[in-house]
Amino acid sequence: MLRRLHPEQPESFAFTAANQTWAEAQITKYPDGRQASAVIPLLWRAQEQEGWLTKPAIEAVADMLGMAYMRVLEVASFYFMFQLQPVGSVAHIQICGTTSCMICGAEDLISVCKEKIAAKPHELSADGKFSWEEVECLGACTNAPMAQIGKDYFEDLTAEGFAQMLDDMAAGNVPTPGPQNGRYAAEPLAGLTSLKDYDSGQTQYNASVQLAKDTGDTIKRIDGTEVPLLTPWVGKDGTVAGRAAEGQPPKPAPAPKPAAKQAEAAKKAKPKKTAKSDAAADDLKQLKGVGPALEKKLHDAGVTTFAQIAAWQADDIAEMDEKLSFKGRIDRDGWVDQAKLLAAGEETEFSKKVAKGDVYEDK
Repeated sequence: MLRRLHPEQPESFAFTAANQTWAEAQITKYPDGRQASAVIPLLWRAQEQEGWLTKPAIEAVADMLGMAYMRVLEVASFYFMFQLQPVGSVAHIQICGTTSCMICGAEDLISVCKEKIAAKPHELSADGKFSWEEVECLGACTNAPMAQIGKDYFEDLTAEGFAQMLDDMAAGNVPTPGPQNGRYAAEPLAGLTSLKDYDSGQTQYNASVQLAKDTGDTIKRIDGTEVPLLTPWVGKDGTVAGRAAEGQPPKPAPAPKPAAKQAEAAKKAKPKKTAKSDAAADDLKQLKGVGPALEKKLHDAGVTTFAQIAAWQADDIAEMDEKLSFKGRIDRDGWVDQAKLLAAGEETEFSKKVAKGDVYEDK
């Protein structure tokens, strides 16, 4: 399935103060230089806050973690848990359509979605409160058919009961997750066949449903007004467990600037001129990732030799990223490291292919 960013995007994104604190704490879980490991939890928190993952949110997370925008977009577009388009303000319904649920009535639930929400998946209802999609197996086959709404499972559904549930949610009522037919968890429909006398001290609902009822959030998204999740690995003095002995206090990332402000700052900033070289021009197409079009752009920017590229620092790379309109490509393809070898008269595996004529070049 092709997953792309929605054509209509907000101008900017910023975590709420509480979510910003939470996000910075998540980054401290990982060693210095490995902050990218926090990309999934930060993207998820951004989605919980906004309802879906926007382009500015993806860029804000990338800036916090020092990642290329494209790398974070790859993560967001790969995992179907991330919604790349607006979802219903009340709930996004995910109907399991795999074998067990399909046999037990998932198609009837989808028909209800088409009737009450929208004719096609990922479309918003007329009032903007709901959206829906069919998903692969959600792992509650014994309780088929079922749906995931927000953080919880709603199991043993019928078309009639599901339709009423949507009406109740639209009216502002919060549904009780779990089995909808009176079943406690996933025991046989006819009742227990073993351990009948076992006293489990069970609560009114099974554990996950009971927690949802106790917290009262069910379909509610994290919006940043909650107390941030605990970070037990960070001590009261701010030191990270396992690092204090090495004298390595946590280094929270700076708050990301909204994408709109970044663009405005980039426009106001006076571009730094790349020094032109008096040396003979090199064949920059020997760099992996540089074709005729990019070579022309480099020439227009005054870059004609490997030595110039080999000398680039972080600010030079950032400037050229903007000029080439392909942020992250320079680091991704390792232009600087390649250029250092080529400037020294050595070869790279890619330059060898170019010399042999094994690389296609559009004349």
